[in-house]
Amino acid sequence: MREEKDLKDFDKKWESLQIKNDYIFSKVMRDKEICITLLEKLLKQKINDIVYLEEEKTINIVYAAKSIRLDVYVEDGNRVFNLEMQATAKKELPYRSRYYQGMIDLNSIEKGASYKKLKESYVIFICTFDPFGKGLAQYTFENLCEEDSCIRLNDGTKKIFFNATDYDKAKDEDVREFLRYVNGEKSDNPFVQILDDKVVKVKSSKEWRREYMTLLMREQDIEDETREKDIKICVEMLKSLEISNQIIVEQLMEKFGLTEEEALAFVNQ
Repeated sequence: MREEKDLKDFDKKWESLQIKNDYIFSKVMRDKEICITLLEKLLKQKINDIVYLEEEKTINIVYAAKSIRLDVYVEDGNRVFNLEMQATAKKELPYRSRYYQGMIDLNSIEKGASYKKLKESYVIFICTFDPFGKGLAQYTFENLCEEDSCIRLNDGTKKIFFNATDYDKAKDEDVREFLRYVNGEKSDNPFVQILDDKVVKVKSSKEWRREYMTLLMREQDIEDETREKDIKICVEMLKSLEISNQIIVEQLMEKFGLTEEEALAFVNQ
């Protein structure tokens, strides 16, 4: 009975997914023509062709390093583009963009090769929120000289953040309508219609539906393991302070939303 309910809940979740979901976005961007068109519209640059370096590529330079998973990671000759759909507001987003940029550079240059071999790289975040709170539809960052802002470092890197909530501020119509669509609104824009049709096709794929369910289950398992570890640490800490079992149970129920039976099980372990 529980499994049947979970399956129905998943079906509802899957059917409700939109382009702003990073999984759906990454699958839509597997269509080369769509991906090229979006990059051209966002960057106002001509792109002849792209090579998919790897869908949702995981970059892990050394064993001890923090690995990263990229939604869309493509290359066009001497340029590398990383497109990320960001639906959760996080204060460390600028640091993430810095980390992504550095890891992409390390991944693209061979050991001992000249720095001149580094490709021009773009890290692009499409956000469902305003990442800097200034009401702009787009924030573009390059390295400039503090003493003379006319001097550019010209290190071949750009970080661009798009803000879907203020889509109406976008000067370009195609960008504006794309961001409107990311914001969950309808649009008659021809490119948006192509995107919407592709989203429907992605969601009709049984293979990708199963893959998404597997990913959700894996993430839930990791979340459950982390939560259980936190609860055990909390119990150990409270016991070391000689707090009564009854108080510990009450604390666990309040802090972690456990039932009394669940809390007792942790206390009695």
